[in-house]
Amino acid sequence: MSGPQCCQNPPAVVSGSRQDDCIEVIGGLTSYTAGSLASKLAVVLIADIYGYEAPKLRQIADKVAAAGFYVVVPDFFYGDPYVPEMPLSAWFPNHQPVKGCEDARKVVADLKSKGATAIGVAGFCWGGMTVSKLLAYGEIGAAVILHPGPLSDDDIHATKVPTAILGAEIDEYSPPEKIKKFEEILTAKSVDNFVKIYPGVVHGWTVRYKDDDEHVVKCAMEAHADMLNWLTKYLK
Repeated sequence: MSGPQCCQNPPAVVSGSRQDDCIEVIGGLTSYTAGSLASKLAVVLIADIYGYEAPKLRQIADKVAAAGFYVVVPDFFYGDPYVPEMPLSAWFPNHQPVKGCEDARKVVADLKSKGATAIGVAGFCWGGMTVSKLLAYGEIGAAVILHPGPLSDDDIHATKVPTAILGAEIDEYSPPEKIKKFEEILTAKSVDNFVKIYPGVVHGWTVRYKDDDEHVVKCAMEAHADMLNWLTKYLK
């Protein structure tokens, strides 16, 4: 997994913000949280390679929480997110989606122990790869994969969970024809799915868009709404 699309438009992480007060340990992982677990409905957001501190990711968490969910954004990289200028090939071997899946299962189990009765998971890029491996366990109510890195057909074939896949028209990792193949696999398995390709955007657009790019911002907001609609459909 290497290439420029995964690394473009890195977020500007600002420490000491108000959001730093919303940190808890969930499933053994330091996590940004939003909303109240009193709702009994939880959503786990899994970051791209830039990690859980990315401001736009936390804005998405706040948006999902405003719809009535308890949202958890864990630090799956244990304080070691990708840093611009670092060779991705040097970072990735120490942060495998398989390990991310193991950690995600611990987060889900912890949320259930705290009273969550329905849990959804959404992942961006690296997070989408991690979600794809989580789908075989049937431990969550719904999943959303946004502009994933390379996915395995085997992982999609193993899916037991209603899944939405939101892809970019311009994506070297998961191009539209690959996303459509995943849709065919899920449909053949009778797994409820929602697959959508957003025109004129590139890999990473939902969480690393430029605020002055009107078209990309519009598509990002549309994808966020589609993600929320899918989660709301299944988490009750």
